[in-house]
Amino acid sequence: MKSIKELMNLSGRTALVTGGAGHIGMAFCETLAEAGANISVLDIDPTRVEEATTYLSDKYSIKTMGLTVDLADEPAVVAAPKQVEDTLGSLDILVNCAAFVGTSNLSGWVTPFEQQSIDTWRAALETNLTAAFALIQASTPILRKSGHGSVINIGSTYGVVGPDMSLYEGTSMGNPAAYAASKGGLTQLTRWLATTLAPDIRVNCISPGGITRGQPDSFVKKYEARTPLKRMGTEEDMKGALLYLASDLSAYVTGQNLLVDGGWTAW
Repeated sequence: MKSIKELMNLSGRTALVTGGAGHIGMAFCETLAEAGANISVLDIDPTRVEEATTYLSDKYSIKTMGLTVDLADEPAVVAAPKQVEDTLGSLDILVNCAAFVGTSNLSGWVTPFEQQSIDTWRAALETNLTAAFALIQASTPILRKSGHGSVINIGSTYGVVGPDMSLYEGTSMGNPAAYAASKGGLTQLTRWLATTLAPDIRVNCISPGGITRGQPDSFVKKYEARTPLKRMGTEEDMKGALLYLASDLSAYVTGQNLLVDGGWTAW
């Protein structure tokens, strides 16, 4: 029987993390690297990609590669898995972490439903759902060869439950329909793929709750008041879930959506 240390050991495996230079993405990259995996960081900003790969290789003595890709660029997306295999030798773990979250200044995004733009709806679905579909599809032949193939999609509590819009009153924040629909779609895609790619590839989802990142005090107080654990989440809170689903700790787990939300959806 394998020890816990053996089950969580990712030495010799390679992970591709989209949005890998972002806040949660970088925490995921560090988690996988600390467990021994080689890492490909895929993100849209070349400077941040280079900084992330250099940091990871220097700190964890692993092989890394950077991929500067706009997830709306389909040819670049579908080419990425083969590039990872050719450069790093394999592809065993795919983490779809990149997300279109928009900004308060984006037209037709953080507005009442009647003013939400079809263009921003399409952009959100393209990044949050279509790109994940394309990347998983392109990765499937390589992941099948792994023997440990694991896909981890990053959803959201708002792909599971509706928003409490009172949290956003008095702030420039909002909760667009496109974000919820795209994350809900990603969660259902997870279930669909789990049954169709089995037994060669496991497919699971992590749905974080709100992550603290300088939100207005009024929002934070309301959010914490309706969260059983009475705080917002942090990037570090996501690390355990990621390692569990990426490694053989979860070798008999597929098709699941692990909510890491401080109990937000338990009410």
